[in-house]
Amino acid sequence: MRKLFGTDGIRGLANVAPMTAETAMAVAIAAGKVLRKSHHRPRVLIGKDTRLSGYMFENALTAGFLSIGMDVLLLGPMPTPAVAMLTRSLRADLGVMISASHNPHHDNGIKLFGADGYKLSDELEAEIERHIGDDSGRVEPEKLGRARRIDDAPGRYIEFAKATFPKGLSLDGLKIVVDCANGAAYRVAPTVLWELGAEIVPLAIDPDGFNINKDCGATHVETLQQAVVAHGAHVGLALDGDADRLQLVDEKGRLIDGDQVLAAIARAWKADGKLRKGTVVATVMSNLGLERWLEGESLTLTRTKVGDRYVLEAMRELDANLGGEQSGHVILSDYATTGDGLIAGLQMLASIVQSGKNTSDVAHVFEALPQLLENVRFASAPPLDDAKVKAAIAAAEKKLGRNGRVLIRKSGTEPLVRVMAEGPTDDAVRDAVGGIVSALIDAGGTKAGGSKASAPAAKPTPKADATAAGGPGRRAKPQRGAAE
Repeated sequence: MRKLFGTDGIRGLANVAPMTAETAMAVAIAAGKVLRKSHHRPRVLIGKDTRLSGYMFENALTAGFLSIGMDVLLLGPMPTPAVAMLTRSLRADLGVMISASHNPHHDNGIKLFGADGYKLSDELEAEIERHIGDDSGRVEPEKLGRARRIDDAPGRYIEFAKATFPKGLSLDGLKIVVDCANGAAYRVAPTVLWELGAEIVPLAIDPDGFNINKDCGATHVETLQQAVVAHGAHVGLALDGDADRLQLVDEKGRLIDGDQVLAAIARAWKADGKLRKGTVVATVMSNLGLERWLEGESLTLTRTKVGDRYVLEAMRELDANLGGEQSGHVILSDYATTGDGLIAGLQMLASIVQSGKNTSDVAHVFEALPQLLENVRFASAPPLDDAKVKAAIAAAEKKLGRNGRVLIRKSGTEPLVRVMAEGPTDDAVRDAVGGIVSALIDAGGTKAGGSKASAPAAKPTPKADATAAGGPGRRAKPQRGAAE
């Protein structure tokens, strides 16, 4: 059983156990011992997002890898999918991404990729945990590893991303607002879109170590919605802190979530003969509307546990090439080994260009069922076996019947119980979720933030002062805490 690794690596409050420099060094030593190969000088890539604590973890991981004789290639701030791609491209034994994804700046995390660019399996992560604390792999002084920076890493990823856009197409004539969340893609994403021909309005490209995901990015799309309307843009793209997830906004300022992106790409790829096995892989959180639409198109939806790693595992098992999460992780395995917000965005932009239609016509594919998600926080193990909690869940399921569903799950990254319901009306899902949440609170929980409804976002009121930093392809000036 894994205790340190969750559904997306190791994550927590920076400089508080388990996310300490000491843990990072121990993980580096253990991971290097498990994953390094013997037929060449072992090497590891390390990338990070723009959190201030990234410096601390970068140095701690580097020290651990060097101590067991591995060479370290430092990428600086780069998207998670770029680390996965470069791990393969540069023939490294291991890739490491230092990021807590969409979490606030005070959190951080460590994600590990194998030599093939895929996230490690649960079994490999468990094996790494078993080796933590075993210092037997330390080498003699003359065999210590060396560390160096890869200065052309951003350029390598920029060219890779551009190559996924269909040949013969360009983004000429499109005005695109791109929100980089003050995160890992703050340099590369605007550059890719501009070099493909678009007019760019960049947002959140001035990281200072503290403002990653703060009121911006894929988890805070209100600023993007306002900017798209205010600037008369054709489309808006929002990435998160490590750029592995995507949210879109149409020309009317309405949100397009990951389920709609999956449907739009499935429709385009089916028409082009590119959708393998007639299958889309998504998690248990994806809307029933997506499942029903796919059935109507004679396509199959396969559901997995929450977590893009489980989506990818199912995709590999089924030989499917399209999968993702409602939250915006979209995996296009013809191009990438993990979710890539920018590449998913490029596929959506290609569909818009090829159709000659508005984003709203291309990206709103199906009618989503009303869906509500609320979180309940617990200081200890959540009482899901409590009789009143079980009774509330059963009552909600009976009331919704075949017209909806209830999903209760423990978070893999936080001490939360997530309560989700779908049904025919907003009132039905509010009643279902409310009854279960009340029972959980009576059993010792406290209502947490993060409630989410699936109803389309209302058209935002244009603001004359909608902020847009810089011009096409502008590179943000590093400030205090910003990565090199």
